[in-house]
Order: sequence, then structure tokens, then C-alpha cells
Amino acid sequence: MKIVIVGPGAIGCLFAGYLLKNKAAEVWLLDNNPQRVERIRQNGVRIDTTESSFRVKPFVTAKISDIDAADLAVICVKAFDTESAVKSLEPLLSNKGPVILTVQNGLGNIEIAAETAGSDRVLGGVTSQAATLKAEGRVFHAARGETVIGRLDGKYTAAMRNAREVFNRAGLNTRLNRDISSVIWSKLVVNAAINAQTALIRIRNGELVRNQETREIMSLVVAEAVRVAKKKRVRLIYDDPIQKAESIARITGKNISSMLQDVLNKRRTEIEYINGAIVRQAQSLNLSAPVNLVLTDLVRTLESTYNEQVAVSE
Repeated sequence: MKIVIVGPGAIGCLFAGYLLKNKAAEVWLLDNNPQRVERIRQNGVRIDTTESSFRVKPFVTAKISDIDAADLAVICVKAFDTESAVKSLEPLLSNKGPVILTVQNGLGNIEIAAETAGSDRVLGGVTSQAATLKAEGRVFHAARGETVIGRLDGKYTAAMRNAREVFNRAGLNTRLNRDISSVIWSKLVVNAAINAQTALIRIRNGELVRNQETREIMSLVVAEAVRVAKKKRVRLIYDDPIQKAESIARITGKNISSMLQDVLNKRRTEIEYINGAIVRQAQSLNLSAPVNLVLTDLVRTLESTYNEQVAVSE
């Protein structure tokens, strides 16, 4: 199988690393930054774990014209870049073009991808692999997790089964699910509970459950999200969402959340697609989500004031 991974972030590099290490597929990394492409081409992708490290060298390019065909395209960019990422694949989207799989955070990615590629070609997914991008092409794999793939219409296809087989061969534990919306919402609830707080306080995931105040905020965030999900008749995949969020925070305790990574690097975050999405969904149903709203507004403000923030030396 020939796989194009769009976006050399933590998850993109992690998938590329394991697919190549275990010789599961031919892998191309597609990036919109030519300078970064050249550096990754020279240095490869390195995956560090608590036990070992390994390095691989995928094909890397900033030009879609360098890729003549593909079986699967995995979208690993930030949610706000989904549309541009899928459009960058348009030269490949012939009748025999790749199936597109999004393994991104937040709501709406499947729908955005389907607008360009068509709903029959798009797979939704979530992954609980805990990965931190330490430098360009270098990832710390803090904890192994599961990847789940599905279609909005609930159908199982040969493309889904092929992707599952290849990912499992690479050591990326993957399964299929007929109700991917429930899986995405379940991941959203956990992300909402963890990401915004870690970004604002600048702590690793595990610190959230060691502090009574942050645990209480996690509980309130989850309760609001669950009310919205119930009103939308979305069935979460676990019985106790608060316990699940705390469990994930512990399991990924050493991980720096993706939103905190963005804040530390003064980048745009995915707050609008996580806590902000919960707020918008709540408002559309005449519900309130005040804690999610406060967290969303605080992260928005943090982003908009990167250049005005007081330095420690001052």
C-alpha cells in the first residue's frame, strides 16, 4: 500500500515512523513548507520512546506532483487546515485516487473533507496514541493507544479493512467501528477536559488529576459536553465519561497535550474545534456550556496576546 501522510506533526511523523519501521507500506510525507521538507529529507523521522529510539527516512515533498498515485491519504494537520490539506490532494483525486482518512482532533473534519473529496471517499478516525513533537521530524511517543476508523454511513468497505490491516501490521493498534460519530464525540469529551487546562496552566496531562481544582474543572467540562451529546442523541463509548477523562490523563501523564505544544510555540490552537465546538453545539440546542465557554475565551485571549505577554525577566 502507498500512503500519503499530510502534515509532519507529532501524529503524522509517528504514523510514518511505525509504518516504515515495520515495512508495512510505502510512505510519503506531504508538507507545505519546502524548507522543513528539506530538513526532514536530510535527517529523517526519529521516534523516541521510554525504552528505545529509531529513525526512518520516508519520501518527503512539498509538491503533490512528485506523487503519481496513492491508495490512502491520512490527514494529520490541525483542524483549521483540513480544507486546504484535502484540496492539496486534488491532483490525486481521480476515480482511482486515494481514500482519505482524517485522524484529527475536534468536530467537523469528516464533513469538511467530504466537501472536496466526496463522502464515499472519506473515512473518519481518532487515535489515542500519545505523541509529542520535540523538534522537526522528532517525536516522543509517550504512550501507545488505539486508532479507530469508520464511515459516517456505518458501512464497512475494503478500503477500511485494508487500512486496518496495514496499521496493525505496523504496530499501530487499529479497529473498525460502525458508529464513528460516537467515537469522535467520545474523544472530543476527553480532549475538552484535558487540552484547554493544560494549555492555560502549562502542565503535563498527569498533573490535572493530581490537583483537586483542575479535577473539578475537568468534571464540569465533561458534564457540559455530555449534556450536549445526550441532546444530540450521540451515544458515548464509555459509561463514565469523567472517569475516562481522568484515566486518559493518567495514562498520558508525561505527555504535553497538542494544545499546550501550540501555546508553547505561540501557534494557533484547535480550541474552536474542541471546547469551542461544544459551546456552539450547546447554543444550537438552547443549552449552556459556561465552563467550556470560559476556557474557550481564555485560550482565544492567550492566542491573541502572544506578543503582549509579560516575560519572566520583566
